[in-house]
Amino acid sequence: VEFVESGGGLVQAGESLRLFCVVSGIIMEIQTLAWFRRGVGEERDMVANITADGRTYYIDSVKGRFTASRDNAKKTIYLQMNSLKPEDTDHYFCNACPWPRAEWGRGTQVTVTP
Repeated sequence: VEFVESGGGLVQAGESLRLFCVVSGIIMEIQTLAWFRRGVGEERDMVANITADGRTYYIDSVKGRFTASRDNAKKTIYLQMNSLKPEDTDHYFCNACPWPRAEWGRGTQVTVTP
């Protein structure tokens, strides 16, 4: 299993980013996938998830601003991040959900300046 995240960057508050995660070793057609961020300490907190058929869930702090999507044929999931806030600054990862695999990717850093 491998997750390769990209798309992060340094932006100002109010701007947008689109994160990408290319997945291998997982049957996309049956697996819910999620975006996580490092948060406080070493635990990774789920930000959004998307089921194999495209249903989504978001934590309250990103509802209405973030949109998760996926392309199973391309083995890729996406996180469109709009109206970014400084508190969104973090290192973002993707993984399986609800039971993340042990093999985390390197993630991608999102930094939002005021």
